[in-house]
Amino acid sequence: MSWREQAKERAAIEAVRHVKDGFILGLGSGSTAAYAIQEIGKRIKQEGLRLMEVPTSHQAFTLAIRSGIPTTTLDEHPKLDLTIDGADQIDKKLNLIKGMGGALTREKIVASAAKQFIVVADETKLTQKLGAQHPVPIEVLPFASSTVTSKLRKMGRKAVLRESEGKIGPVVTENGNFILDVDFGPIDNPKELNFQLKSIPGILETGLFVDMAEIVYVGGQTTVQKLRKT
Repeated sequence: MSWREQAKERAAIEAVRHVKDGFILGLGSGSTAAYAIQEIGKRIKQEGLRLMEVPTSHQAFTLAIRSGIPTTTLDEHPKLDLTIDGADQIDKKLNLIKGMGGALTREKIVASAAKQFIVVADETKLTQKLGAQHPVPIEVLPFASSTVTSKLRKMGRKAVLRESEGKIGPVVTENGNFILDVDFGPIDNPKELNFQLKSIPGILETGLFVDMAEIVYVGGQTTVQKLRKT
């Protein structure tokens, strides 16, 4: 296991310490969130915790089942005690870019439904400003992908339709939509940009998670740093 994978795992273990008996959890997708799901499964077996999870993707659902975590839905539990997820970029105010795994809309919904949102990552995800050498994923209706791309072009931004690896054609989210990866460069005001993008018809959600994370556990080569929202 590389030091980055070890760092993710250590950060996930720290985040899972917040999980208590009886919690209804939201759990994200991707490699870092997977460590949290596996750790929660271990705690259920070792401590007999009674928990339920709302997964944000089929991947998270499958891993939860394998780890022995009962699953539920937002229809049954619209309010969650805690959501744990990873991030692609994290700035000094704990704003995030998420969505490189394509589950950004469901991840944002589940994060917003929780009393507390905790993020786990390795230290390479930290940045002074979001967008520095990293695109912002945007989920769009397939019907509107061309018009959205055109509007972004008028803003001076290049939007790239994310294509699947291993097959011809675009990535299709679990909501049946497309993903555009947009290079905005360093973003001075993520909240304003998120609002501006959400006002474009056809954009369903952005990968900008602004003022949502309360705690971030950042794994390094030997330690885990705990960052709190100020």
